[in-house]
Amino acid sequence: MRLATAAAVASALVLLGLKTWAYVATHSVALLSSLADSALDLAASSLNFMAIRFALTPADEEHRFGHGKAEPLSALGQATFVAGSAVLILVEAISRFSAPVAVPNPGLGIAVSAVSIAVTLLLVSFQRYVVKRTGSLAIGADQLHYTGDLLLNGSVIVALVLSSSVGVPWADPVFGIGISIFILVNAATIANRAVGALMDKELPEAERQQILEIARHHPKVRHVHELRTRSSGTQKFIQMHVVLDHTLSLLDAHRISDDVEKAVEATFPGADIIIHQDPEGVAEFHPPVGGALH
Repeated sequence: MRLATAAAVASALVLLGLKTWAYVATHSVALLSSLADSALDLAASSLNFMAIRFALTPADEEHRFGHGKAEPLSALGQATFVAGSAVLILVEAISRFSAPVAVPNPGLGIAVSAVSIAVTLLLVSFQRYVVKRTGSLAIGADQLHYTGDLLLNGSVIVALVLSSSVGVPWADPVFGIGISIFILVNAATIANRAVGALMDKELPEAERQQILEIARHHPKVRHVHELRTRSSGTQKFIQMHVVLDHTLSLLDAHRISDDVEKAVEATFPGADIIIHQDPEGVAEFHPPVGGALH
């Protein structure tokens, strides 16, 4: 994870330098949108770099559940950065649309955009690998907007070709507007995921069903209820009640719970799992978290 964030910062620095040079030579609004996005990428990836390191800090006396919430906080910050860049691009593109300007030296802009696509493709491939292994929300958010950059840079190339070779001067600002809208959609997606994690949104329904099936598979488990799940960074938290025969000894009930816990952890490695044993036939009232007692 640390290597993925360092790679993102290094890539953003390289691309920012190349695009600044290309924009000065071309004054393309589509390339400006790509330049602004790379500047925000650098800020977001730098924030990610620090957040990931804090999130991986072991739990301490003041943070018993660890520091994983730093990841969605970082992702929310990235969404803000990305949305801000999109608005700036949109304003510039609209102003340029009313008065189209021919793009000088389009070949340089096309070459830089092609290099940007190659660098970004390598970065996204590495980030996808890391997300698949860790489930990191912050790196997933980084991967999402860098994936958007692939389309963005491709659009810049098309805009420059249409504007210079085909003689369609309004193509440059039109693509700038389209790119800004695409970036805003990406920002909304990132923000939605981050807020869900910060608000302790349940794990995906498919994973919840998987947990229930694993617990119910144990021959001594009569029923499973009150499953609660959440995630904090790469850490998953799972709580549930299992209903057992009321004649079992406390030691036997404990052993069954341990068996269920090991089975769940085999599918969700590293998850923090808490299992409460309920004796069959004994009704219990468990008010919802934050709910008022009546």
